Amino acid sequence: MLIMSKIIRAKYKKEDDMIFISHLDLQRLLQRAFRRAKINLSYSEGFNPHPKMSYGNALAELGKEHADVVVLDADLAGATKTAVFMKAFPERHIDCGIAEANMMGVAAGLAACGKIPFASTFAMFAAGRAYEIVRNSIGYPGLNVKIGATHAGISVGEDGATHQCNEDIALMRTIPGMTIINPADDVEAKSAVEAAILHNGPVYLRFGRLAAPVFNDKETYKFEMGKGITLREGDDITIIATGLMVSEAVAASDELKKEGINAGVINIHTIKPLDKELICRAAEDSGILMTVEEHSVIGGLGSAVAEAVTECYPVPVIKIGVNDEYGHSGPAADLLKE
Repeated sequence: MLIMSKIIRAKYKKEDDMIFISHLDLQRLLQRAFRRAKINLSYSEGFNPHPKMSYGNALAELGKEHADVVVLDADLAGATKTAVFMKAFPERHIDCGIAEANMMGVAAGLAACGKIPFASTFAMFAAGRAYEIVRNSIGYPGLNVKIGATHAGISVGEDGATHQCNEDIALMRTIPGMTIINPADDVEAKSAVEAAILHNGPVYLRFGRLAAPVFNDKETYKFEMGKGITLREGDDITIIATGLMVSEAVAASDELKKEGINAGVINIHTIKPLDKELICRAAEDSGILMTVEEHSVIGGLGSAVAEAVTECYPVPVIKIGVNDEYGHSGPAADLLKE
């Protein structure tokens, strides 16, 4: 497949009106930019909070204002950081034990009684093991249950393929009425939890394991469910990223700038409902889109973006994520580079 690209005209300073490059060569060029970009994610929290810590802190803080919030976990309060809420509100925390499907059923019952339950566990268990209960007991009746899925994607690292849930977004996208939020930093994660509380309906909140750089200003940041955020303007290509990969997309944009390539960056924190208007406008402006996600390239952000542009402004969509294979065991930063 050959595609017309302003990128190569910029890269090689050609004066031709049209220059063609193979889709494969273009993909390799962009992947090199991501590999050169410095990975700013780590297990060590330091100055950058873990998204799961943001989740636990937000629940504890918002629990003061919302007495109807109840938090459930499946024997993982320490790992998911819901222990922060448990310490503040022990009477509103329920440990359901290692029984994730049962926990989702309990959450459904609480929601039916007017509570706002947050069912918390690893993404592999929330979306994987408990899928049928989420679908039939939460999604089908449209109950007001919030699912806090931590340790999502390959950032689980050494825990390996059995715990690296790279399919959860795809699974949750298929449930009618399910909202999917994948925040990029501490500020966005806390805002996402508040938005989930205020939203009436099921919400799947996805959190990676690694500490991520904070690039949003908590004083000015405004979270709008279903609305993407343009972080960089660019008319050569637009990189559309979600979750932990947003900060890496910005770093890759800097690398591409050195090559004379003007790459825009969009943060899609809400994967469903998707901001189709913003994505279609980016497709028209740059002519090429690239999606980056810590998830399978099948059924996740890349698929959602590709589906959107086929309806409004068909352009090539290059998807970077986990290919059609299981994850590998190893340091998370190395896996993300891979």
